[in-house]
Amino acid sequence: MEQKTVKIGSAALTAELYGSGDSNMKAVENAFGVTVYNRSGGDPDEGSDTLLISGDDAERVAQTAETIRLLSRMAAASESLTEQQVLYVIDMVRRGRGAELDSFDENCICVTSRGRPIKPKTVGQRKYVEAIKSNTVILGTGPAGTGKTFLAVAMGVKALRDKQVDRIILTRPAIEAGEKLGYLPGDLQSKIDPYLRPLQDALTEMMGPENYQRSLEKQIVEVAPLAYMRGRTLDDAFIILDEAQNATFEQMKMFLTRLGTNSKAVVTGDLTQTDLPYGQKSGLWSAVKILEGIDGIAVHRFSDADVVRHKLVQRIILAYDKYEKETARNAEGGHPGYKQYRVRR
Repeated sequence: MEQKTVKIGSAALTAELYGSGDSNMKAVENAFGVTVYNRSGGDPDEGSDTLLISGDDAERVAQTAETIRLLSRMAAASESLTEQQVLYVIDMVRRGRGAELDSFDENCICVTSRGRPIKPKTVGQRKYVEAIKSNTVILGTGPAGTGKTFLAVAMGVKALRDKQVDRIILTRPAIEAGEKLGYLPGDLQSKIDPYLRPLQDALTEMMGPENYQRSLEKQIVEVAPLAYMRGRTLDDAFIILDEAQNATFEQMKMFLTRLGTNSKAVVTGDLTQTDLPYGQKSGLWSAVKILEGIDGIAVHRFSDADVVRHKLVQRIILAYDKYEKETARNAEGGHPGYKQYRVRR
């Protein structure tokens, strides 16, 4: 029987580590096939709260100790542990990548209007934030729930608060996902508002409703459809193009050439969810192919491991990915049903 101890430091931290109904620790125990005992109040030399890990496999015991250490570090940084975070740390340790989590920057990007610190939660998110800091144009691609837009907005708010830019401009293509703009009630602004709502929600979360409204009135913040960018030069601005997989080749070229002095552009999108007409190539897909490798431009690709929404989102993404790959194989073999389905790029 192999055993190892891990010092936690306080009862409050231990409680956060275990989670509601001990759910976090049960997930760790099940993942590595070990048993974890809380030895609070034991040997004073071992610390006020110490966990004893017991198992038959020395490597798994060591992996459990590393997982608990990393989770304790996250909890100590005033971060409430979620089930998704626990599973992510477990997966990273099992793949031998736990050391990558040690290099996280403890300083948050910004604090929301409710006092919640915004910081990267995965290695992929950390690299994305670093790419935004270090480059002028950033193309962020990946599945839903990876924080592409939210982190970009957080970086924009930070740049505005630090007076690195004078304004934030958020835009996205007004492309229908199975519905038509003409069916919506109201004038043009009322029709496009639903497409811009996710961006508005993110900014309201960061800045607070009153500050957001004041910033809109003073034109410090602008939220507009992509078509409104034509003919402009955007100086001293942090610009975010969201849902860029729905931009055409021409729109993407138009947007990227709007970049002015002392500005930064972050382009985000999911290449598997293009709503462009059949046969029309995504401008984001083309931009990634054309611009990757140019100095000052970074391409960051998120994976399903970076999903920080409900754990089912990750499973849904994996299920669709599996289906698309099987469909592509059937197409190569002349599967008769392929004509009814095709992944658009």
